[in-house]
Amino acid sequence: MPSQSFSFGIRDEESGYNENLFCIPKHYEEDLERVFIPHGLILDRTERLARDIMQDMGSHHIVALCVLKGGYKFFADLLDHIKALNQNGDKSVPVTVDFVRIKRYCNNSPAENISFVGEELSTLNGKNVLVVEDIVETGRTMKALLSKIKDKKPRMVKVVSLLVKRTRQSPGYRPDYTGFEIPDKFVVGYALDYNEYFRDLNHICILKENAKEKYRMR
Repeated sequence: MPSQSFSFGIRDEESGYNENLFCIPKHYEEDLERVFIPHGLILDRTERLARDIMQDMGSHHIVALCVLKGGYKFFADLLDHIKALNQNGDKSVPVTVDFVRIKRYCNNSPAENISFVGEELSTLNGKNVLVVEDIVETGRTMKALLSKIKDKKPRMVKVVSLLVKRTRQSPGYRPDYTGFEIPDKFVVGYALDYNEYFRDLNHICILKENAKEKYRMR
């Protein structure tokens, strides 16, 4: 019996935390409106997600498939927690990793074409596949990836996303596991980027409007 998956809901009116309460790299101090989700809260929530995932999927070889680039920090921390459960639990299963890179955005607008770069999906046949994503917005990208994965006839496919954004464009897709459900705000940090900047920021933060112009790809 799969465990029931809950998400940590953040209300639309939530404004976050004053950035002066946290350690922010000096090169980004003028660019951030607020700290939205502090790093410590991300790590605690990730630990719980790892437990839920192992309860549901931990009876058979797991292939953890990281969606690059934005998912790499969440992926690494999630796998650390899964590894700890493997080492300290009553049962353990092999966990192997693979990567897929999806190009989606230029500036803060979705790209016209979604392209999958360098994916190697032939090893997924008969495996339990855990797709690890940073953020789900409309869900269209994830549906396209899942279609490719299911062609390889895996034993099971589950999706975990650190963030799910509430948007009017969403057709209603929900991942199997969600870290935080957030309002329709443009967030960066913890490997989520704006034109490759802000990946080196520990916290998830709200970007100032004038910073979008500052870092705009020209």
